[in-house]
Amino acid sequence: MHTQAATAMNPDTLSSELRASRRHLARITDDLDGERLLGPKLAIVNPPLWELGHVAWFQEYWCLRRSAPGGMLDSIVPGADALYDSAKVAHDTRWNLPLPDLKATRSYQSEVLQRVLRRLEREPENRELHYFAQLAIFHEDMHAEAFHYTRQTLGYSNPLQDNEIAAVPGTRIAGDVELIGGTFALGAPPGGDFVFDNEKWAHDVQLRPFRISRTPVTNVEYAVFVDAGGYSRREWWSEEGWAWRSREILQAPKYWTKQDGTWTQRRFDRVVGLHPDEPIIHVSWHEAEAYCRYANRRLPTEAEWEYAASWDPRADEKKHYPWGNRFPDAAHANLENAGVAVTAAHPEGDAASGCRQLIGNVWEWTESAFVPYPGFVVDPYKEYSEPWFGTHKVLRGGSFATTRRLIRNTWRNFYTPERYDVFAGFRTCAPGT
Repeated sequence: MHTQAATAMNPDTLSSELRASRRHLARITDDLDGERLLGPKLAIVNPPLWELGHVAWFQEYWCLRRSAPGGMLDSIVPGADALYDSAKVAHDTRWNLPLPDLKATRSYQSEVLQRVLRRLEREPENRELHYFAQLAIFHEDMHAEAFHYTRQTLGYSNPLQDNEIAAVPGTRIAGDVELIGGTFALGAPPGGDFVFDNEKWAHDVQLRPFRISRTPVTNVEYAVFVDAGGYSRREWWSEEGWAWRSREILQAPKYWTKQDGTWTQRRFDRVVGLHPDEPIIHVSWHEAEAYCRYANRRLPTEAEWEYAASWDPRADEKKHYPWGNRFPDAAHANLENAGVAVTAAHPEGDAASGCRQLIGNVWEWTESAFVPYPGFVVDPYKEYSEPWFGTHKVLRGGSFATTRRLIRNTWRNFYTPERYDVFAGFRTCAPGT
């Protein structure tokens, strides 16, 4: 039984989720060895051997060391803080550190997990430990998705290709839904649910009437923009976006190639035909903004996105997921899957607004800068949100590689606007009538 309330989880549930998170990470990383343990030095990836150790270090730090009775304990691995603390170990140095080998790193992961499980059993009423265990679960899930990004960036195989959950196609849908807006409580409400500090707390915002597309922008829609000279016409790009496009020397999305007049795209280690009804994926915020200008549209603000995802006017209440408060399953959303589904799929996951796939399939860029909500107070893991305010853009909704336990309507993802390695697309908005 899944639960939304981390603080109400019993130790058995937390233990089960910790094991599930580790199994999921193992599925994504089990074939990484040899030269792939370090890989090329790129700004958008970590060396996998380092990242595997960092996941273990994070769990150990929060669940065993920092919250230990009597004060901070030393790590199982001598000098681990100097190797794996992402807040203090510069990204470009991670390829040159004296890292333990793969066998030792896996052993470190296993030993930490077993010690955490034993501590949960010994301290069933320790709510602080429960909080940090949930933090470690979510942290590991986020790194599992980041490993997906790395595999796509470096052209490795799809780790879940043999376990694909077939999505049942629906009837193609198009057009907008029109929403009246008004006063809306943006953010997570106080209560028992585990939420990150950047989601706290719900606060009233005013929304003007607006229209939002029922689905994300599709490949066929985006291809029209590309074929119309979308990457060569300066008028559709911001100054920053045009400078980025020029540096990247792009004439289409990063993984698109035209062969004999037909668009293809690289997915992991395979080149496949461009499915017209799948959402555009692997586009940066700059590309999404340029498309919107071409289409005489705009990106939704994160408040508009959350309103479309969560507000149920008939019930006069805000929902945890677009379809209600029921935990996601394969019918509702494309999560923990091998790839994207067509935009008509998962009609059971429709929001009360009429929008589809607001959870799962592809992350969705919003217009909004990643900034703190009013009254922001940093949580114990202070490096999670605060260092990135003002420099990143907000994405919402999750992707096919996001775990079910991680995502919800109020969850805020954030990346710098030039990132196209993320499994991200977007939907568009226009003024209401």
